[in-house]
Amino acid sequence: MESTLLQSSVSSETPSPHPSFNPSLDPSTALLTDAYELTMLESALRSGAADRHCTFEVFARRLPDGRRYGVVAGTARVLDALERFRFDEPVLEALRVTGRLSEQTLAHLAQWRFTGDVDGYAEGEIYFPGSPVLTVTGSFGEAVVLETLVLAILNHDSAVASAAARMAKAAGDRPIIEMGSRRTHEEAAVASARAAYLAGFASTSNLEAGRRYGVPTSGTSAHAFTLLHDSEEEAFRAQVAALGTGTTLLVDTYDIHAGVETAVRVAGPELGAVRIDSGDLAVLAVQVRQQLDSLGAIGTRIVLSGDLDEFGIAALAAAPVDAYGVGTSVVQGSGSPTAGMVYKLVEVDGRPVAKRSESKASHGGRKIAVRRHRSSGTATEEVVSAGGPPPAEPGDRPLQVPLVRAGERVGPPSSGAGLRAAREHLAGVLVTLPWEGLALSKGDPAVPTRVLPPV
Repeated sequence: MESTLLQSSVSSETPSPHPSFNPSLDPSTALLTDAYELTMLESALRSGAADRHCTFEVFARRLPDGRRYGVVAGTARVLDALERFRFDEPVLEALRVTGRLSEQTLAHLAQWRFTGDVDGYAEGEIYFPGSPVLTVTGSFGEAVVLETLVLAILNHDSAVASAAARMAKAAGDRPIIEMGSRRTHEEAAVASARAAYLAGFASTSNLEAGRRYGVPTSGTSAHAFTLLHDSEEEAFRAQVAALGTGTTLLVDTYDIHAGVETAVRVAGPELGAVRIDSGDLAVLAVQVRQQLDSLGAIGTRIVLSGDLDEFGIAALAAAPVDAYGVGTSVVQGSGSPTAGMVYKLVEVDGRPVAKRSESKASHGGRKIAVRRHRSSGTATEEVVSAGGPPPAEPGDRPLQVPLVRAGERVGPPSSGAGLRAAREHLAGVLVTLPWEGLALSKGDPAVPTRVLPPV
């Protein structure tokens, strides 16, 4: 049976990514970085400090205003990017012409390979202030140059997934399509579609996200298609002829109620859905539901779109709505376009180090994190220990998993089964939060974080 909102390529299982997509064959990611990372490397090579064994951690000092939890997303994309982080000849030449680096440093970069370890929260895990979301261990020269790339991916994807999870929770069982590609950078659109799907959205309008990651794709028509034709009826007849009666007809180009009447007359009571993209959506949904039922189209669903966010979706909970389309708010993190994560050096040659500046202090030492739960399964706190594993208690769940070992990827892929697993993981974790931690209102994090200092 053809879905309305999700018409075209959607099935109950995520399609496999297109076989022609291979992240390892894409261009180098080595220049997706900041200049100071390479000047630090040059200085460390000269001083002999580049080989010192270091640990860097990614964490957020606080959650965006009004948020009770964050969602980790983009981890597998970091691994994709790390596999392509190579200073090949075009990259080296681009650096050479700047005159910024010595030939000795360029020669070092030509041989650069990451041979260290990466651990982190599983993609789809939730995080709180101070959670060690990602841990990178290796020589200073290997790990320092990854800062910008790691943060660019995790800050963007986690912001989108965190917003999308709130929207999906507000929507309940009603599916949401991500349709924000036209409101962000073209590559950010692909990453946003993946992050939103991970967080519970049903599909995306972005075709590259379908090819690259196997995210279900969907789409029917826009107002331009109606305006192209001499009448709304002519446009509807053309769409139904091409896509069948299970399609979704956009009924608010002119008069909504006349549009609904025309849609049912053209497609019959088997019409899949109507979409409303403007106006007082709560009022219109009630009126259109009554009109559809009176026309015998009792199975025709109502899809709402138009500047929706989690608060707008929550306000429509009692309305006769079957699905939503969300664009701008999700790709922009619903007002919080970055997760605010930082990448900080916490250990050098086994010795804890920490930044002490006011308002930006960090905790030294490599962290190990567990989440504690009641016997009922409800999470109670996040314990972050810098002195080895925290003392075990019943209900503890370790949070970090291996992602890279000795430079070799051991973490899951960014598409297919890897993406499905992250989506399922998040769904399972969210049900462990206290009910007040899922509220959209401002408040403290869903569970507190307790940091145990180095011993």
